[in-house]
Amino acid sequence: MIQLTNLTKKFGNKAAVNDLSMTIPKGELFGFLGPNGAGKTTTIKLIMGMLQPTSGSVEIAGYNMQQDAIKARRHIGYVPDSPYVYEKLTGREYLKFVGEIFGMKSNDIGKAIDKYAIDFNMKSYLDYKTGEYSHGMRQKIVLTSAFMHNPELLVIDEPMVGLDPSSARVVKDLFMEFARKGSTVFISTHTLPLAEEICRRIGIINHGRLITVASQDELRNTAAETGGNLENLFLELTRENATTSRV
Repeated sequence: MIQLTNLTKKFGNKAAVNDLSMTIPKGELFGFLGPNGAGKTTTIKLIMGMLQPTSGSVEIAGYNMQQDAIKARRHIGYVPDSPYVYEKLTGREYLKFVGEIFGMKSNDIGKAIDKYAIDFNMKSYLDYKTGEYSHGMRQKIVLTSAFMHNPELLVIDEPMVGLDPSSARVVKDLFMEFARKGSTVFISTHTLPLAEEICRRIGIINHGRLITVASQDELRNTAAETGGNLENLFLELTRENATTSRV
């Protein structure tokens, strides 16, 4: 579903993403971890075609993002690290607008809005202008806009920001449901417990370089060999002078 090949993005002389290659198959719930400034959001913007790579390529569902961006994006539901919405629209109007962009039928849009309004407990404010929403309310609307057209690929940058514990649990369950149905879920986060709880494999990036891609079991086994836990392993792999993987 996602194929990144020798992906590099430079800003001036600085490589924010450096020669990154990675394959994420259909139906996988994948966690992309790294400290702040590691290159996670830049990688996501390259995946989404919001940035053009300095070199290398991105393929989504067989479409090259640099050559067939519109076709590639039709397969994706995307949640950025900040929940941007059109503040003059109500939540319902915004979701209808997104559904129409993805070619959903009016009846299906209504059913999706009703479903997620219940899931996220947002019926009471769905018809208020989004400019009046709190950060958490906006996050629920943006998540709904990503889920509602049942994409083959979900790309999520820091999904739990601003969510209360109940909504965070709903989101985790929805991620796992999408993966069970065959969609790929790519979650970028610096929160290890989230990835540890739901992700099948984890990729760790630091200073723009992919340090390791490993299953939960492989990471736990490596951590156990050194008498530590996943948190200690993550800190060791991403320490300032760490350059090579031990996994």
